[in-house]
Amino acid sequence: MEEQTRIKICGLTRLEDIDAVNELKPEYVGFVFAKSRRQITKEHAVTLRRYLDPEIQAVGVFVNELPAIVAGYLEEGVIDLAQLHGNESEEYIHSLRFRTGGELIKAFSIKTREDVEKAKKSSADYILLDHGKGGTGESFDWSLIRNMDRPYFLAGGLNAENVEQAILQTHPFAVDISSGVETDGVKDPKKNHRMHKEDKTCLTEDLVFTEASTYRKP
Repeated sequence: MEEQTRIKICGLTRLEDIDAVNELKPEYVGFVFAKSRRQITKEHAVTLRRYLDPEIQAVGVFVNELPAIVAGYLEEGVIDLAQLHGNESEEYIHSLRFRTGGELIKAFSIKTREDVEKAKKSSADYILLDHGKGGTGESFDWSLIRNMDRPYFLAGGLNAENVEQAILQTHPFAVDISSGVETDGVKDPKKNHRMHKEDKTCLTEDLVFTEASTYRKP
């Protein structure tokens, strides 16, 4: 069975970014609360969330944050899902689950097949497969995840030029795009539009994602 590949645009920081994604309607957007050039405060996220289309789910990105703090963001409705992008252990995930019913995404840096096997065993609701610590604009070797048997977010160096190939080759549950829709470190509406979706078809100026934009459900 195949389903539409979802889209997550990560690292939103401005109301202009919210206006753009409200028009494009990806399934997910990401607010970064960890130390990063895209980092925003909880208060700013609340403001951005207020203007975000309610059909779009907000993901909070954390790195080794205290479980109680992450749970607070989820329980207060600042975000819908928490993305754990540090060294969070299975014990950490279990502790967070004890505090909240919010869905969790655990990010993994993929360099070897052993990294893939470790990711597969995660008890998080979803896993995110990336190159390095994320936000680098670099891809990893997609052949390593050719036989992935659980839903995952594909990240790392994705943009309008390579995302079709990525979907065709890996069939992810979702693609996670950040630097690939930026110019000079700021979200670029023109690049966002190249990921535009209409009638569940991802359109770009020079290519169309139709049958390619599916993931194979295990």
